[in-house]
Amino acid sequence: MKITDHGITAAKGFKAAGTAAGIKYKDRPDMALLYSEAPCVVAGTFTSNVVKAAPVKWDMRIVEGPGPVRAVVVNSGIANACTKSEGMKACEETADKCAELLNISRDAVLIGSTGVIGMNLPKDRIKAGIEKLVPALSDSAESAHLAERAIMTTDTVPKEVSVEIEIDGKTVNIGGMSKGSGMIHPNMCTMLAYIATDVSITKEMLTKAVKEDVKDTFNMISVDGDTSTNDTFLVMANALAENKVIDSEGEAYDTFVKALHYVNETLAKKMAADGEGATALFETTVINADTKENARKLARSVISSSLTKAAIFGHDANFGRIICALGYSGVDFDPDGIDMFIGSKSGKILMFSDGDPADFSEEEATKILSDKEVTVTVDMKMGSESATAWGCDLSYDYVKINADYRS
Repeated sequence: MKITDHGITAAKGFKAAGTAAGIKYKDRPDMALLYSEAPCVVAGTFTSNVVKAAPVKWDMRIVEGPGPVRAVVVNSGIANACTKSEGMKACEETADKCAELLNISRDAVLIGSTGVIGMNLPKDRIKAGIEKLVPALSDSAESAHLAERAIMTTDTVPKEVSVEIEIDGKTVNIGGMSKGSGMIHPNMCTMLAYIATDVSITKEMLTKAVKEDVKDTFNMISVDGDTSTNDTFLVMANALAENKVIDSEGEAYDTFVKALHYVNETLAKKMAADGEGATALFETTVINADTKENARKLARSVISSSLTKAAIFGHDANFGRIICALGYSGVDFDPDGIDMFIGSKSGKILMFSDGDPADFSEEEATKILSDKEVTVTVDMKMGSESATAWGCDLSYDYVKINADYRS
């Protein structure tokens, strides 16, 4: 697998564009368009929140349908959530305008929105934005980067990744972009993420790959415990790599899944590291658990703990908060039989072992916890399963950012 720097347009036949449409922001790009020159099979997962935004409902219908897709239109600033019939009308008019200008079916157009809940989209500005986006479509890396910036809200850094692999002697590319900084929590966390690939694969096998991999990537991050109304993760595949179609498990499928996992995990970690107000990426790995699902629950519980996140921000080796988070995870275990370590580029130390605090240096622990990436490792000594979750510390700035987010 080769890591490239082309973003969402890395795959053959995909073009992107970004523009400033004045949806809510006045001084930045806020609309993006992704378009495939060839029909795509699509797979996706969406928010588990009962309150689902209009674009989520629109996309769920299309993803569950049989037809191919060709384009995704995304706006930032306004979420088009809790907008009832007006929200669905905005989706219809957005899809109609995009379909008209690209000469495709309205049901080949997917839609994404992110931003403030409860505001109606200015449909005239949305349609004017599409009129600017379509002629600007390009397969250049610059266009990919601009599209990524257009979907950002409180994100402080862009989140892009692309890779190149070989399947059946053919070069296959996968490119991705995402946004997410706040309202992020497991079970389809708060985010928008779009993956474009030129692999030839059936809808059934793509769906299998997406639904399985999200369990260990996007569903293993948390920033603040809030699951959004707009979470959307879509993967489009247009078959232009011309590899033998992947229609069953095997070597080709495994190669694709491994690359997809890298793309998804990279984007997921970028979102966790860029949590609102964050100063550090906080990773927890649980090893030797009795089941895979219990390993996931334990790891997620630690990175979701507000008290633990606050301790990471304060560089405080308060291992009791981590033990506590493990204890309320819903997993039954013997606390007198686990080992717990903290680590970073500055080193790794044992903090708790077999029911007792370890004899560690507070000075060394503080140094480790002061790095930009901090890892907790918990050995459950119960089996052979493992899982990793990613979060961030909880700083003063998180409250500042969210206290006046709407205004």
